[in-house]
Amino acid sequence: MIETTGDDRRFPTALAEVARAEFDYDEGEGVDFEPYDVFDSAEETTDWLRHWTGNHELDGGAYRIFGQDGTGGLAAIWCVRPGRPLAEQPVVFMGSEGERGVVAGSLSDFLWVLADGFGPMEAALYVEREARPDEALAELAGRHATTARRAAREIVAEARAEFPSFSDDIDELCR
Repeated sequence: MIETTGDDRRFPTALAEVARAEFDYDEGEGVDFEPYDVFDSAEETTDWLRHWTGNHELDGGAYRIFGQDGTGGLAAIWCVRPGRPLAEQPVVFMGSEGERGVVAGSLSDFLWVLADGFGPMEAALYVEREARPDEALAELAGRHATTARRAAREIVAEARAEFPSFSDDIDELCR
């Protein structure tokens, strides 16, 4: 299994603020995202990962789940960069029907993805759609982001290029 940054489950301030934000679903044309105000527990994450992959030997230590979409797809910080803090780890989406994708290379970039009007599922699966900038989320990102504002398409493309085997790696975990 992938080396993680340890058992850091302290919820980042930026995500706590995201949890208080409103996301406009707009009859399926907006953002389908329900952020949490704490990470799922290690036990819940492991249980979910085992059921999602069918591999009951896994543990969920590499993931910090912090939200879901209306179908139960999950957004998580993926602890793939050994020794780096959670804010410097990529954000991924793992859908209820097996869809998945890297959403952003860091928490900071994820905030800009949200500001551009994309939730985790939309960024992973539909980033080619037209952006719908959200001023409140842009202000939130402006307060917390350490990276420059960029378009969601650019952020997602950069993250996918950095982690091109994410989907294949997940396939290898499945039974």
